[in-house]
Order: sequence, then structure tokens, then C-alpha cells
Amino acid sequence: MPALALAQALREARPEVEPVLVGALRGIEAQVLPRHPFRFHLVPIEPIHRRAWWRNLRWPLVAWRAWRAAGRILAAERPAVVIGTGGYAAGPVVLRAQRAGIPTVVQEQNAFPGLTSRWLAGGARQVHLGFPEARARLHRGATTEVYCFGNPIRPPPPPEPGDRAAALRAFGLEAGRPTLLVFGGSQGARAINYAVAAALERRVLGDVNVLWGTGAAHAAALASYAVPGRVVVQGFFDPMAPAYRAADLVVCRAGAMTIAELCAWGKPSVLVPLPSAAAGHQTFNARALAAAGAAVLLPEEQLAAQGFAQLVRELVRDEHRLASLAARARERGHPDAARDIVLRILTLVV
Repeated sequence: MPALALAQALREARPEVEPVLVGALRGIEAQVLPRHPFRFHLVPIEPIHRRAWWRNLRWPLVAWRAWRAAGRILAAERPAVVIGTGGYAAGPVVLRAQRAGIPTVVQEQNAFPGLTSRWLAGGARQVHLGFPEARARLHRGATTEVYCFGNPIRPPPPPEPGDRAAALRAFGLEAGRPTLLVFGGSQGARAINYAVAAALERRVLGDVNVLWGTGAAHAAALASYAVPGRVVVQGFFDPMAPAYRAADLVVCRAGAMTIAELCAWGKPSVLVPLPSAAAGHQTFNARALAAAGAAVLLPEEQLAAQGFAQLVRELVRDEHRLASLAARARERGHPDAARDIVLRILTLVV
């Protein structure tokens, strides 16, 4: 979560500044924030439903409750600056802060800015972009400064000799084959899982190791595909560092924070955007990386087992192509983005 990365960077840069986080009562924040050492508030707000439009009929009541909750939070905390990281919970808090004359900052992760960021950018003192392509799609105010330091992530640890070999040993994989890392986030990606399972059943990935993060909900059903020394099946990888160290090629969704990690690590990748992502933002992210020569875009409708396996085999056999993808990804990497963003934000704190 970018908000957590920024909170940690704030604490490291200025220990006397206290980050207080705000999330949605019904969002994943309710499970995640209690596990971190920051005070937090939860706002009773819901997203705008794009498909089940009838559920928006109660939105005036939801918005009124969220507006009141945001007012109570601001009155209690009296913040020096309010930062919005694009989620729907940011909307009422940042907007109410702007109405109250409190300096605000918007951090947008995606190449196509979300609705909340597009609404709030004009009243913000600073806008921080994860993708330079987002700049043209935001309307800034007369006093808004726009920066592109990348997305705030946990920086990769400094590389050491033998890192890849040690990571392979930790996973029990043989070192003589290239390693494919596949994952779809903590919930998994059903289409990617089907493609990998079918490719393994047809034995068309026999010349590569496979590190497969199926998502926690799918791990038990797919555990039988594990092959000692060659195929590792886990729900998810936490931490991700050993998996990235072992990987020669990554296949995954095109979420902004995942892409930020891939670029910071300099990993060649095949990006399979989630077709149902809001406003198609994952497709915009993947297109931006592909246009820069930093990734390969594979639409989900082309994710057939045979074609998927052929693409993987072609890439892992082409060392020049892999090196080029890695170099271009690294050029777009911002491993110190959280620190850089925070140092700029702190210029607003008197």
C-alpha cells in the first residue's frame, strides 16, 4: 500500500512528524492497518459501483456519512498536510481538507489516473505520479506542482554475490534452468492460473523452473502441480524478495505497485492486465511499459496455454531480449520513490 510506504518514509525522515492513516471501513485497510505501528481511522464510505449501478442509489447517504466522518477526523487531528493516495476513502478527507484550507497532496499510482485523483488534483498543492503518462490526464490548479518520482515501494535490498543461487536453493529449485515467477496478487488470478496449469499438464514448460503464486484461495486446489526441484506452488510469496531474486522472467498482472516493484528490481516481465480493472487502468499501465520496451503485453484473451508457454520459452532462450527488457525496466525504476516524495511533501509542513 502506497500510504503505508509513505508513512514509514515520513517516520524515517522526520521522527517528530506523526503519520495518521485513514482508510475505508469496508476496505482491506480494516484488516491491514491494525498490523502496522500507526494510528488510523476508518471512514464509512463505499466505492461508486460501475456495473451494479442501482447500488449507487444509496450513495447520497453514504457520502453524507463519510463527509461528517472526515470532518470529525480533521477536527481531532488538526493535520499540517493531508495526503491522498487515490483510493475512494481519500475523496471526502482530502476534499474536506481542501475546503478547510489545509495543504493537500495527491499521489496517483496508475498511468490512467483514477476518478478520485482526477477530482482532487486541481485543489492540491502537490501531485505525485507513478507514471509520467498520467500527467496529460490530470487538470492541475494554478498553484499545483506536479512531480514524477515513481510509486512508493519498499526498496530492493542491495544485491550480493550468490543471491540468485541462494534463492533457488531456498525454494528447492535446480540451478541449471531459467526460472519463471508467476503470480496474480494475494487473491490470485484465475485466468493466469488456468494457463499455467494447462501448460504444466501438457508438459510444455519442462525446460524452466516455475515459482507459482496461485493466490491463497487457489493454493490447495493447485498444490498437486508441484514438482520437486522444478515447480513450486504457494498461495503467495511474503516477502517477495527471494522470489524476485530467483526469477529470470515474471508473468503477472499490471497493477501499479507490482510494476513499480518489477522496475525497481529490473525484472523482465510479461504483463497480463486485469480486463475488469476500473477504467481499464491496468491495460494503460501495461501499454506504457510495453511502449517503453520495459515489458511484454499479453492480453488475457490471448492467454491460451500453448501460446503462453511458447512466449515464455522464446523469452527465456533469448538472453539479449531479456537483458533489454530488464534494462528498460530499470530505467523506469524508482526504488527511493517513497523517500523522494516525502522530502518534497515535507516542504509543505511549517
